[in-house]
Amino acid sequence: MVYIIGQQFGIHLLNFDLYKKEIMNALENIKNSLIDRILATRNEKLLEAIKSIFDSTQSEEIISLSTEQIEMLSMSEKDIEYGKLVSESELSNRDSKWLS
Repeated sequence: MVYIIGQQFGIHLLNFDLYKKEIMNALENIKNSLIDRILATRNEKLLEAIKSIFDSTQSEEIISLSTEQIEMLSMSEKDIEYGKLVSESELSNRDSKWLS
């Protein structure tokens, strides 16, 4: 799968699977660092604050998608797979023409 990054960064084609792996590695590094620091601390207030943060954000992490949303995502991935892509600058040009 390939994604196009916006015009402000220049047009670059990225291998999405590689990008996803890099993000996952970064997340694992953050998690491991936090675990190490949590295990090392004896600060009860800090631990309570961390627990409070987790408790307050837990419900935000669960996202339910409708059947239609899942279908749209699947269609988008197929478009990307088959190279049906439009750059941000081309999209802006099309919008300008359509609005005028």
